[in-house]
Amino acid sequence: MNDLVPALKGALDYTRLYRRQTFVIKIGGEVLGNADAVDNLAVQVALLESLSIRIVLVHGGGPQASALSRRLGIEPEIVGGRRITGPDVLEVAKMVFAGTLNVDLLCALRRHQVRAVGLSGIDGGLVTASRRPPVTIRDDEGRERAVDFGEVGDIVSIDTSVLEKLVSEHFVPVVASLAADGQGHALNVNADTLAEALATTLRARKLIFLTASPGLLRDASDPSSLVAFAAPEDLERLIAEGAVTAGMRPKVEACLRAVRGGVQRTHIIDGCAPDSLLVELFTGSGSGTMIVARREMDDYREHEL
Repeated sequence: MNDLVPALKGALDYTRLYRRQTFVIKIGGEVLGNADAVDNLAVQVALLESLSIRIVLVHGGGPQASALSRRLGIEPEIVGGRRITGPDVLEVAKMVFAGTLNVDLLCALRRHQVRAVGLSGIDGGLVTASRRPPVTIRDDEGRERAVDFGEVGDIVSIDTSVLEKLVSEHFVPVVASLAADGQGHALNVNADTLAEALATTLRARKLIFLTASPGLLRDASDPSSLVAFAAPEDLERLIAEGAVTAGMRPKVEACLRAVRGGVQRTHIIDGCAPDSLLVELFTGSGSGTMIVARREMDDYREHEL
């Protein structure tokens, strides 16, 4: 018997549940650097959009920014998963995030008839940020250190009117992780933080991080240590144990804030694995890590949706 018909029937409950809901999907730079993964993602987005799911895509492009920085003789510096952004690095971020990567992603979506619109947090007053003052943080080695992140912005406010207008007209916004302060100074903002803030403000049903990892791992060197389900208290324990480091840390912290801010379900999955987004959304077993409030987790396990 052809497996397609049972699979479609099995997805029916999910499609009813997701129709006209908003999903915010953050695409990591490792995924954007994989042409096959980008094309596969565009196909999946096309399918989701055809099911009347409202999609907002957010991206940064850390690896690509680091590569261009090095070509220009600027050695990248990243602390706690976040980039220190001097004036020269900010110029790199503008070129890479709002330029090459945004355009390339738009082209991939257009190949699959997705009507996408490229933006940054500066467009339409979408994101207002303030320059981050020097802060004391704990680095990946567990040391407390004072850090001036430079031209990095902390989000002050979000105005999603431009996004709401676009999705209501069946466009897919593609948002690069740049913002501006009230005086019009451009700032680099962390893409994970931006995705979380947009998901919370839009009251999104899902916030999904597409990474080069299978999901959240208890041991970063062991793919079999995948955490399939997690509640906020589980994440806090893993962070305290030092199991969440480097680029995964901002994602996990963003998931925590999103869940506490009302986003029902957050996900961290491997964006380079074929069809991982659809597997995560339309099957009970999923493909990565789902992070939800404890009550939502109990409801999921009871109804398997």
